[in-house]
Amino acid sequence: MTDRSAEGAATDVDELVSERMQFILDKSTSLFAEKGYDATSMRDLATAAGVSKALLYHHFTSKEDIYARIAFSATRHLNAFVRTRIPENGSAAEKLRAYMGAAAKFYADHRSAWVAASNAFWSDPDRHRMERRLARRREFESMLREIIKEGVQSGEFNPVDPAMTGRLVLSGINWMHRWHDPDKSLTPEDIVDQYADIILGGVLAKPG
Repeated sequence: MTDRSAEGAATDVDELVSERMQFILDKSTSLFAEKGYDATSMRDLATAAGVSKALLYHHFTSKEDIYARIAFSATRHLNAFVRTRIPENGSAAEKLRAYMGAAAKFYADHRSAWVAASNAFWSDPDRHRMERRLARRREFESMLREIIKEGVQSGEFNPVDPAMTGRLVLSGINWMHRWHDPDKSLTPEDIVDQYADIILGGVLAKPG
């Protein structure tokens, strides 16, 4: 049986928004990334967008509503962005490197949305929206696990556990925003390319 409440919540968040609403969402994304979800108020969001609180509430029901739209949009576009950049006929190693590189590219291009979504992933009180968001995260992780599983089954990779290996890969990417300085010389793509070298090559020197 279809959960119509969940469908409604997903539709509310995924619907097309007006130019003004998108402007408010963009400003809110930057503020959530800068101050954090808990420290940001509706007054803060209204001020950042240059609108009144009354107008803000005209477009959005709550801070949770604004955040949910940001997080849903980020996860939807991340999944699509990464999926289209994985070479269909590439080796497992090529697919893994492409997955990691695409995720890093998305982070670099949408850093504020990534940080905002990461900092407050569990803050949405709406159960249906949270379930929808978790489903998208599982989809993102599943893409990676399938690549690792393919490499193990073909003999290209050692017989590692796909879930455990996937967590290792994702932890390096997901927490990059905690320490990465965009003004430094290494780009996120450069960093994950080195990660891929380490994961695929290992750290032990080869005999001989």
